Order: sequence, then C-alpha cells, then structure tokens
Amino acid sequence: MHETKLRVRYSETDAQGIVNNANYLSYFEVGRVEWLRAAGLSYKKMEEGGYGFVVVEALVRYRRAAFFDDELTLRTGLADLSKASLRFEYAVLRDGEVVCTGYTRHACVELPSGRLIRTPEELLKLAPDAS
Repeated sequence: MHETKLRVRYSETDAQGIVNNANYLSYFEVGRVEWLRAAGLSYKKMEEGGYGFVVVEALVRYRRAAFFDDELTLRTGLADLSKASLRFEYAVLRDGEVVCTGYTRHACVELPSGRLIRTPEELLKLAPDAS
C-alpha cells in the first residue's frame, strides 16, 4: 500500500465547491504512477521501453464530498496481477475518513500500436502473492 498526499485545487470543484466526480479518476492515476515509482518502476521508462497500460475497467464508490483546499490521502495498492491484466485498488481519505474507494483494471499494450501484450516479467515480480 502506498500513500500519496493531494490537495484539492479550485479547478477540480464544481459550482457548489465539491470535487467533481470525474476528478477521482485523475487522483487514481496519480496513485498508480506513484505506486509504481515506490516499487522501483518508472512509468516513463516503461513507455520508453515500448509498453504501457490502458484502463479497461474503472469503478468509483463515492462516500462523502471533498472540497476545495482539503488535504486528501490517497492509498493505492496492487490488488491483482496476472499475465493478462493488473488491478489497482484505491481509497481517498480526509482526516482518516473515507471519501471514496475504487479500482481500475488495466491491460498491457505495446506502444505505439496499442496491441495487447503479456504483462512484462519485471511487473509480474510485483504480484501480491509473489515471494
């Protein structure tokens, strides 16, 4: 589990001052990139190596509203990793209280063609059940 601190920017809120629901998917992306960095992998270097990830499924469960200038804690964990896909789970908290939870599932693709490929070995080593 990796934690990232985020502060809600004014541009991320709607007319009522509440974080627009679509912004949580952007927060999740920040969490994925930082999780990979903490695991010793650079998303940029993976792309330079010819592969990347595409989101094939996403779910966000909203529990509470977040507002401009709130400091949020984003918890990101790799929940599942196989030769065909990977799934990250997320929780966004404010002062220890859950604002939302969710997950994203990804397929690995060859760049720039977008052709589906198997998950590279360097990632498979990070599987939650790998020892």
